[in-house]
Amino acid sequence: MAQTAIHARMTAAEWALLVGLSVLWGGSFLFVGVAVAELPPLTIVVARVALAAAALLVALRFMGVALPRERRVWVAFLGMGVLNNAIPFTLIAWGQGHIASGVASILNAATPLFTVVVAHWLTVDERMSARKLAGVAIGFGGVAVMIGGAALRTLGVDVLAQLAVLAAAISYAFAGVYGRRFKAMGVAPAATAAGMLAASTLLLVPAMLIVDRPWTLPAPSAATVAALLGLALISTALAYILYFRLLASAGATNLLLVTFLIPVSAILFGATLLGERLAPRHFLGMALIGCGLAAIGRERAVAPPAPCGKGGSD
Repeated sequence: MAQTAIHARMTAAEWALLVGLSVLWGGSFLFVGVAVAELPPLTIVVARVALAAAALLVALRFMGVALPRERRVWVAFLGMGVLNNAIPFTLIAWGQGHIASGVASILNAATPLFTVVVAHWLTVDERMSARKLAGVAIGFGGVAVMIGGAALRTLGVDVLAQLAVLAAAISYAFAGVYGRRFKAMGVAPAATAAGMLAASTLLLVPAMLIVDRPWTLPAPSAATVAALLGLALISTALAYILYFRLLASAGATNLLLVTFLIPVSAILFGATLLGERLAPRHFLGMALIGCGLAAIGRERAVAPPAPCGKGGSD
């Protein structure tokens, strides 16, 4: 894989992007939770990626940005579509039909743990360290505390659904590392997001037509249609522009810390918009997440080794 320089220690602008991405993705579990009551998982996933791809393609046209046509780029789009959309979206949508959103959030928060391991073995500048592992473990603990004991007590129930969400987290980890190649290819974040989602749509539509036979399903309610639009336009199209921009500059390990912040965003939304009360565990969990992110944020950058004859020592 082509390696490009990243900021192991994120800048203030990159932290702002990470928080923004967590807000956009924080609503995805809510949107899926609404839609899965009426629609099967593959139909939800196809609607999500197809509507998001269409929106981004229209946006690119107004921006005057053309999608790349090189075969190698579209092969990469397909690979990213499988790892970052087709596999995890389907597994999470299916899993949420059997387990609570809180449990899904905890399991999804394992993504940085898997990413630390995957990035250590597959990159030259995102190596594992004791500080990084400790920070990730503390952040994961913060998510578990914040979600609460009720969700934790259901761990081990509906094991297949929980394993599906964990498998989605592993797929996200590989996608984060795989997606770093688009910066080296010179593909802009918006074009990368549009290409990946278009490729995902091509991959998923045949499976959806065979498995779900959507023409036999009842017409969805207005609430489900609204949830699908929110899922596609907010939690997918806009979110992936931020995703690829941050991935190019901060790397996979830093980017996927967003899964620690997603439950924070969801809980704060509930407190500010729905009048839900914040319990002591929420503040404790947020404090632990903050400590974990602070520990990881103090990591020093590791530069990729210089090619022979380019200043490296023999």
